[in-house]
Amino acid sequence: MDELDSYSRTVSAVAAELTARVAAVQVRRGSGSAVLVEVDADDGAVLVTNAHVVGDADRGRAEFVDGTGLDVAVVGTDPLSDLAVLRTRSTTGLPTPARLGDADELVVGQLVVAVGNPLGLAGSVTAGVVSALGRALPTRSGRAGRVVEDVIQTDAALNPGNSGGALADGRGRVVGINTAVAGVGLGLAVPVNATTRRILAALRADGRVRRAYLGVVGSPAPVPAAVADRYARTNGLRLVEVVPGSPAARAGLRAGDLVLDVGRTPVHDAQGIQRQLFGDAVGVPLPVTVLRNGAMVDVIAVPTELG
Repeated sequence: MDELDSYSRTVSAVAAELTARVAAVQVRRGSGSAVLVEVDADDGAVLVTNAHVVGDADRGRAEFVDGTGLDVAVVGTDPLSDLAVLRTRSTTGLPTPARLGDADELVVGQLVVAVGNPLGLAGSVTAGVVSALGRALPTRSGRAGRVVEDVIQTDAALNPGNSGGALADGRGRVVGINTAVAGVGLGLAVPVNATTRRILAALRADGRVRRAYLGVVGSPAPVPAAVADRYARTNGLRLVEVVPGSPAARAGLRAGDLVLDVGRTPVHDAQGIQRQLFGDAVGVPLPVTVLRNGAMVDVIAVPTELG
């Protein structure tokens, strides 16, 4: 009984802390939830939600559980990470912002609490555990495709309208932005970590996220034993496609190459490359080391901007 009481106290404390800091968001063609992450008397308040909640809207309305309602402007959206930033100039009646955590510190089995504020269901709270980490969520924006890395899988039920709401740890820190219901008892959240903080900063500053483009498609693959022993490397990224005319093709990369390092950093999966392909990598020589026919090959690729 003590364990159950402790669990209940934890969930109740997280709900009490976050319910007031998660707003219902209504835009022209949709609705969802949003997390209040900054309140500044001079600059206004900043909220984070999903890009798919906002769509192509440029403004909307945020309603908090205490009845406070504010007009919000869409500062920027990034469909490839399913994140969006909203801003309201007025801070009247707003609570202090939610505390952000680090999803990279999560472990499977850890308690998490999903807090949303869907229209008509104010203060929706569910609890569960981290079911899996490192999931990949394919996303698209026009012809561009990307994989949202390190997505959090949880069995905390995500009610309709909870998209854009908070996924919090047991200390009430927001570690994810709820993004999708992938099946019965299966919810997904975009992690709050160094990568997503970088995306949010870019959205706030520029209204968009500039990304570099290399032009490869690959999948994780084991490194041959002899190479693994010599270089202390067990996995790399096997290229299954190199887009003709892309920076990767111009650099001489080929389908079948096993990528070991990009930018002098070990690569184990596609996310290892994606982490390096932000705007500051556009036009900058990027060293790539691959294993080809048993030999180590070094090439220099120059990423272009993903448009």
